[in-house]
Amino acid sequence: MPRVLKDLEQISVGASIFIVVGLLAAQAAGLFALGLPLVCACGYVDFWHGNPSGPETSQHLIDWYTFTHVVHGFGFYLLLWLLFPQTSFGLRLLLAVGLEAGWEVFENTPFVMERYRQSALARGYFGDSVVNSMFDTLAMIVGFVWARLSPLWASILAVVAIELFLGYMIRDNFTLNVIQLVYPSEAISSWQFGG
Repeated sequence: MPRVLKDLEQISVGASIFIVVGLLAAQAAGLFALGLPLVCACGYVDFWHGNPSGPETSQHLIDWYTFTHVVHGFGFYLLLWLLFPQTSFGLRLLLAVGLEAGWEVFENTPFVMERYRQSALARGYFGDSVVNSMFDTLAMIVGFVWARLSPLWASILAVVAIELFLGYMIRDNFTLNVIQLVYPSEAISSWQFGG
């Protein structure tokens, strides 16, 4: 294990919470620096926003895409468990929060937003609000902790269930999101648009 990880293994719960808050603050500052609004420009904040492709998508506290961030948590748990099997859960959680916070900022750069807009569901997408992004990171933490507490078969079942549920409900999910970001497909876009 690298020396810096060994040193981080010794930090207290209080220090860990302080680091998580610092990572979230850095995430918020990065998003704000990119020009993203703190809250929805509509002037109000809903707890749940159910339209997966309208102008208020990713602007309120949670929406359909929040579930994809729960899947991130399962994925980060697996990745960090494979890379650092001897590392404590707490340290792996800190690393996962750092990865998610970094992704949230990168995801809202003009380059990535333009890639998203190439898919049918994201044609009007202009990024997350800072509040929505914070809740996405909290959703990742939920998935990460869920993966830790669940047996492997239950974690796999949860990810498959989330992916199938989202695919059925909104014709999008984490898997399709990645495909459309890396290699946009007209066939997938057509299906998502109802064709």
